Amino acid sequence: MTHPIASANKIGLALGGGGMLGAVHIGVIHALEEQGITPSYIAGTSIGSLIGALYAFGLSWQEIQTQTAQLDWLDVAKIKLSKLGLLSNIGLRDFVDETIGDVTFEQAKLPFGIIATDISNGERTVINSGNVSRAIMASTSIPGVFEPVEIDGTLLVDGGVVENVPVCLLTEMGADFTIGVDLSLDHSAKRPKNIIEVMMHSLKFSMIAAAKLQREDVDLCIAPDLSRFNMFDNKQFDDLVEVGYQETKQTLAKV
Repeated sequence: MTHPIASANKIGLALGGGGMLGAVHIGVIHALEEQGITPSYIAGTSIGSLIGALYAFGLSWQEIQTQTAQLDWLDVAKIKLSKLGLLSNIGLRDFVDETIGDVTFEQAKLPFGIIATDISNGERTVINSGNVSRAIMASTSIPGVFEPVEIDGTLLVDGGVVENVPVCLLTEMGADFTIGVDLSLDHSAKRPKNIIEVMMHSLKFSMIAAAKLQREDVDLCIAPDLSRFNMFDNKQFDDLVEVGYQETKQTLAKV
C-alpha cells in the first residue's frame, strides 16, 4: 500500500534524541517504507544521529534493528574522569566504524546531517562533512556525563540541548515535506537514582522545551507517548520498535 505522502518529491526525515528510546526510530522507518515513503534527506540529533547514519548509509530497518538490539550505553561508555566529563563515548565511534566503516558524510547514500551544540556559546552546530562516527560522538555527548568532542577547534556536546528534532536542518537541505520523530513526549515523573540519571533528566527537560518549538515547523510529527519507558533500559528495545511502528501507522492513517 502506498500512502499519498509518498508522492512528495523531496521528503525529509528528522530523527530526534532520547537515549535508549531511539529504538522507536527503527519502527518508524519500517512503517514509512511499508507505505512507500522513502526519505530523500535524513537529519539526526543524539541517538537520532546514530540511527540516521545507519539508514543514510544503506542499512535496512531490519539490519539496523539487528545491529543495535544489544547496544547499551554502558557498551559505549569508557571511564574518562577528565575536567570536562565523567566518561568518554568513544565506544560509540568504534561501533559505528565496525558497522558502516570509517566513513565521511560525503560517502552516504542519502544526504545526511547531524546537530550538535557548541558548549562554549550554546550555538547550534550543523555537521554534514568529515568523519561520521566522530560527529555522532559529538551529537550524543551528554553534557557532564560524556567528555565534549572537539571538531575543527570547537567543543561539541549533545544536539538535543538546542534542536532535538532537527526539522530546520531538513529544510536547509532542500526538503519540501518534513517528517519529525519526537521522543520527548513523556508525562511521567521518575525519580533519578544516580548522578547519571540526574544529568540525563536535566537534558530531557531541555529536549522537551526545544522539541515543542520544532513540532510547530514540521509537516508530519510522529510523537508517541513513551511515559512507560525510560531512557536507560535496553531490555525495552523490541517494545520500543513496535511502538514506533504502530504510532507511525496510526499517524499516517489520519493524513
